[in-house]
Amino acid sequence: MKSRRKKRTVRAGPILPLILIALVIPACFNWLRQNSALLGLAGERAAMLAAAVNMPEEGIALLRERFEQELYTPPAEAQAPSQPQVHTPYTPGQPAGEQSAPGGESEAADMQGSSEADVKPPKIPKAYQANIINENFAVSEGAGIVRYQAGVIKNDSGHTDKEVENILETTFDLGFSDTVEPQVLIVHTHATEAFERYDTDVYDKRNTWRSRDNNMNMVSVGAAMAQVLEENGIGVLHDTTQHDYPSYNGSYERSATTIKAYLEEYPSIKVVLDLHRDAMERESEAIVKPVCMIDGKKAAQIMIIAACDDDGTLGVPNYKKNLRFAAALQSYIAGAYQDLARPVFFSYRKYNMDLSPGSLLIEFGSNANTLEEAVYSARMAGQALADLIRDNTRGTEEPAADADTDANGAGDAGVDEDVQTTQEEDEAQ
Repeated sequence: MKSRRKKRTVRAGPILPLILIALVIPACFNWLRQNSALLGLAGERAAMLAAAVNMPEEGIALLRERFEQELYTPPAEAQAPSQPQVHTPYTPGQPAGEQSAPGGESEAADMQGSSEADVKPPKIPKAYQANIINENFAVSEGAGIVRYQAGVIKNDSGHTDKEVENILETTFDLGFSDTVEPQVLIVHTHATEAFERYDTDVYDKRNTWRSRDNNMNMVSVGAAMAQVLEENGIGVLHDTTQHDYPSYNGSYERSATTIKAYLEEYPSIKVVLDLHRDAMERESEAIVKPVCMIDGKKAAQIMIIAACDDDGTLGVPNYKKNLRFAAALQSYIAGAYQDLARPVFFSYRKYNMDLSPGSLLIEFGSNANTLEEAVYSARMAGQALADLIRDNTRGTEEPAADADTDANGAGDAGVDEDVQTTQEEDEAQ
């Protein structure tokens, strides 16, 4: 077979190598990108070797260059959990930086002992540079903006602004009590969402902003928030299951299974927080970084998402209770930390908020923020939540009424217009 190939190559002259380069390189490269999470480093090398068979030296050099341009290197031997890790709560006092993902060393090892400001970002080839736009999402007035105490709601629902105000006239009450039992559950439907490695105005368009290393992804953000709650005496469970690995599709179904298991085992849970990071872009090649300065330090702005289900089609019967809780939490955050909280986004979303009256999704910054900025924000949000729970904790008396009596059972009667939110769960839901 080898001798036949050689004879054909000789007869075809210089044309055949050019055809191979044009056809084989793009096909192999695209296939590898789509399956990079499964191949690992050895798979990449094998694929490159297979694609390079019978290629001239220039073809091999081009293929190697394209592989080396990829930023994301899949961690070795990474395996998805076979079932939800419902018995792995966050350990109080354990720093977020010590929590490693199974199957790999920390990606943060090269930054140990240095702050982000001390580490210079690598040079990015000009062809792959694009801009990062720093923006403080200040609250604007007008239609769709509803104020609640110190906070603000962006009304993207079918309710009028007046109807939203009427919903918020009823004080939220989730029945917090003075107990050592866990009252807060923190989960991550998209745990592998990660951040920019450096505080810079230019990003690399090849970046995936994904990591299975729990020192670098949303698990670190959740750990920071959980630690602050524990420091304040609030019982909290932090689930570290990576529901979006190995498959992104079905992430919400898997996280729902995890949440249900916790709620069944720990009936004391009143609040379920699904922590994410946003992804925002403006124009064709620019990503937006929602950021503010608090005590002279950059913080990733936070956005709370609350479900709306006024016609009952989403199956979120307690959505008004969720909204009241979201508005109260946002008010506490805004009152304590100016500009940290973007307006609550009240819109037709579900995101497993049907599972508990205290269920919210919280976005910490975007893919343009750094992990340090997101962790800083998580600690402040955790303190605000602890203050809210403490201020609304009662003894053994009966809970106050929070009646939801719509006929369909659905309850009683900031997003910049120029920014496109590209958060992937919109597609997954």
